[in-house]
Amino acid sequence: MSEKIDKAMSLFKERKYQEAIDAFSSVLETEPDNADVYNNMGVAYSCIGNYDQAKNYYTKALELDPEMAQAYINLSDLYYKAGDLPSALGTLQRGSYELENNLAIAHLLARVYIEDQRWEDAIFELEKVLDGEPENYDAYYDLGHVYFELGDYESAISNFETVISYVENNELLYYALAQAYEANNEIDKAISNYLKAIAVNDKFTLAYKKVGVLFLARNDYEDAIEYFEDYVNFDIPEEERESVKKLIERIKAKAG
Repeated sequence: MSEKIDKAMSLFKERKYQEAIDAFSSVLETEPDNADVYNNMGVAYSCIGNYDQAKNYYTKALELDPEMAQAYINLSDLYYKAGDLPSALGTLQRGSYELENNLAIAHLLARVYIEDQRWEDAIFELEKVLDGEPENYDAYYDLGHVYFELGDYESAISNFETVISYVENNELLYYALAQAYEANNEIDKAISNYLKAIAVNDKFTLAYKKVGVLFLARNDYEDAIEYFEDYVNFDIPEEERESVKKLIERIKAKAG
């Protein structure tokens, strides 16, 4: 029977999804209680866009094996992509109950809580993840985002800085850290991190505008003009371009 499963998996890897479904169906004729096969069929149906059948097969897999972590993840992802946040949340909550120590489910549950703006629930799940995986920088990043949304900018900064100790040269991370420093009124550190974001990706449009605004706020007109002029050379909406050009002219007039 393993030969049939191997054949079905080979077809799936070749992206011959309908043929894989037929092959998995053949396995179920003699192994009707094989939860792994039901889960694999759910994935194959999802790949061809038959989401109702995918949901049915994931659900059957979980009926047969309530501790199949991947089926919870697959089913919740199906609901999430369909915009059904309550069902995605309920699926992961059930998975968390059945598999209390599964950190992958806990992390996904935290991210759905974040999407639903249930910040305290998200913190609980993320701290559980970090207790088990203290070097999980994705969890630190998510935790930083939650604290930023709660207005606890010092905790957001601490978590983003922790991520930087694991991940270097990531413009999105520098940008998030800069925003937290800016919100915490630490302008020099905010500017420094916006500039780091630009150094990593010199086409990171928003960072140019942000750093221009901060230079302007501290009356550093020459640097503000430089970054605003860079900003208007990017592909931005024409109304925005004209607005910033007028701002540049006003700064030049003020600077003399």
